[in-house]
Amino acid sequence: MNSYIRITRHPYEEPHHLHLEWEASNADHATTFEVYVNADVLVHFADALEVFPRHATDVFLFELGSERPEDRWAYYFRFRAFTIDGLGHSAVHLRFNNNRDLPERTIAEFCIPAEPSQLNRLGRLFRGFATLQHLRLEWTPAGDATPAQELTG
Repeated sequence: MNSYIRITRHPYEEPHHLHLEWEASNADHATTFEVYVNADVLVHFADALEVFPRHATDVFLFELGSERPEDRWAYYFRFRAFTIDGLGHSAVHLRFNNNRDLPERTIAEFCIPAEPSQLNRLGRLFRGFATLQHLRLEWTPAGDATPAQELTG
């Protein structure tokens, strides 16, 4: 199994609110989870990732929800792109917690290594996905898919 991020858009209260199903793997671990976000979040991802990294210690962080029980969120989602050395080698760090009580609790956390150009391509995919003309975004760091395969539906 190769590393990938696959996001499926389930039409909801568009164009303002999106229901997104994320599937991701780093070849060793995989997860699937759903989040609800404002549509402008896709442009926010695009703006940050298309130019990542801007400097040697650049970090793009997106968080939704909270893991603190007193905050009473249904889930917590973190997407973080960061550099791992001065040469620009990078990774995507994903964390999802469904915030349920045991035994229904699910927590997934792992990184997907990626080069800056691969993250820039992911940013361009987010830009295209933000038009809401496609139902699925598929990204692999290796870029195995053609552009037509990366945005489908």
